[in-house]
Amino acid sequence: MTKHLTPAQIPELAETWTSLQRYAPLRPIQTADDFERVAALAQILAETVGDDASHPLYSLFELTMSLIEKWEDAHLRLPEAEPRDVLRCLLEANDLEPTDLGDVAAPELLGDILSGQRDIDEDLAKALSKRFHIDVKAFI
Repeated sequence: MTKHLTPAQIPELAETWTSLQRYAPLRPIQTADDFERVAALAQILAETVGDDASHPLYSLFELTMSLIEKWEDAHLRLPEAEPRDVLRCLLEANDLEPTDLGDVAAPELLGDILSGQRDIDEDLAKALSKRFHIDVKAFI
């Protein structure tokens, strides 16, 4: 692989890009549907790659996260509120119920948190941060 793209390599790049787009259609997020598509890709990559920076798909994961962060910075404003209210806001913004987060925590636990009966502990804060791709401080 050369360090700089040359005009002669453009056809090969176009073919490779088209092939990649069938699996991971990457472009700036402009709609809620685009966001859902990229977030779903990021979730699969997060489960596959984790924090392994040596994984061959790690840079693709980083790219999807950058697209998501840019969209969220422009479209999602978290309230300066109690962690349970941040969770409630994220559930509403993503049209989710506590049962949709079964991979993060038991729906009963989330219900208790939303009703104010329990607090979000550090482990759950980290899991929610990873799930919603936001700073863990929002849940602490």
